[in-house]
Amino acid sequence: MNAIANGIELSEDLIRKFDKSGPRYTSYPTADRFGTDFGEQSYLTYLEQRASRKINPPLSIYVHLPFCESLCYFCACNKIITKDHERVAEYLRYLEKEMDLVAARIGPDHTVVQLHLGGGTPTFFNADELRQLMTMLRGRFAYAPDAELGIEIDPRTVRAGTMALLAELGFNRNSFGVQDFDPQVQQAVNRIQPLEMVEQAVRDSRAAGFQSTNADLIYGLPKQTLESFGRTLDSLIHLSPDRIALYNYAHLPSRFKAQRQIVESDLPSAEARLQIFLMSTRRLLDAGYEYIGLDHFAKPGDELNLARLNKTLHRNFQGYTTRAECDLIGLGVSAISKVGDSYSQAVRTVKEYCRHLDDGHLPIEKGRALSHDDLLRRHVIMTLMCSAPLEFDAINASFGIDFVRYFAPEIAQLGQFEEAGLITIDDDAIRVTPKGRLFVRASSMVFDKYLGQPTIVKFSKLI
Repeated sequence: MNAIANGIELSEDLIRKFDKSGPRYTSYPTADRFGTDFGEQSYLTYLEQRASRKINPPLSIYVHLPFCESLCYFCACNKIITKDHERVAEYLRYLEKEMDLVAARIGPDHTVVQLHLGGGTPTFFNADELRQLMTMLRGRFAYAPDAELGIEIDPRTVRAGTMALLAELGFNRNSFGVQDFDPQVQQAVNRIQPLEMVEQAVRDSRAAGFQSTNADLIYGLPKQTLESFGRTLDSLIHLSPDRIALYNYAHLPSRFKAQRQIVESDLPSAEARLQIFLMSTRRLLDAGYEYIGLDHFAKPGDELNLARLNKTLHRNFQGYTTRAECDLIGLGVSAISKVGDSYSQAVRTVKEYCRHLDDGHLPIEKGRALSHDDLLRRHVIMTLMCSAPLEFDAINASFGIDFVRYFAPEIAQLGQFEEAGLITIDDDAIRVTPKGRLFVRASSMVFDKYLGQPTIVKFSKLI
């Protein structure tokens, strides 16, 4: 069965054919390809290379704040469940140590165009703690006048004045974790947040002058049905956030301990998930949202959609973004950095994190130096993920290759996507068709040379 909504063709047959497991490509190579042979000294080398150059890309900063007051059973994040704010005070002290070590090595150009606080629950931090964190960051990095400052928000932590405080601290974008409004689903995942609570938080956000509000939904959760999720969509569309992320729940209890609390018999079947996805996509498109890519939707006038239309959309660890290529500085446990042609990731536990910093070392556990082939394939994959054309002449000039010859096996593999009308291949470019925009994750995987190699990571499916 096919349906067309707002110019996007939804084909059940094609979804069934191309619904395979694979990376979300917030990086390439993906994080499961980072190795322990890349440690602190390797990261320092790339920081120092940046410091030695006169011209560098701007900075994006990600700060991982791992604390949550309660456990959401679906969660796959690196988090610590606690009500003890003394742990926050300690964590801030160590974040400051890490900032000092990085700022001392990164050189004079500290201009930040993007800041994102993630977690965990960043709004677990109280007003004084958030002020302290922002003072620490602003004391070491300079923020561009139009910098994006975003924060993830658990609506259950929003109090009177919370959104005004965040705006006062400079935040202009936020993302609310909604997931589902149905009481039975909320009970099944241990996240009770009534619709009225989210409504008030969104009202407060608008009153405080935030430029953009995102809402996260998750389909495939226990107790969800087509009808119940339809009611959730009714409520969310009424709230009218600027952006909506429609995530597919990946049930991996062997990897994520929290998910073992979920009763597997309560999970919707694969067929039910497919129908929920199709219904949700149609509803959001019919409500006037534009499909950005993967699982993201935005209003027509939103910056993300405008960037999609003018082919300036980018993708990084925070997902789709309007910001051009940046060096990313990750701070906090498990945070990932991208500096120059490298990735690095911090240790996962607070104990290890503090131990490294007590010894005067950056807490790097693993990473990767990217080869010329990695950089080339990253460019190709990220271009496809943004549904932009792969223009052979431009790539040949940038990377010194003959695209058609270099990627001859991959072009042959793309034949199935071309035959299905998802892409076109001609003498000068590969282009994603409107119908193919839902399938860019699958077509991008063709260019991932590491997918056939052993890994302990299980990727989620397209649907």
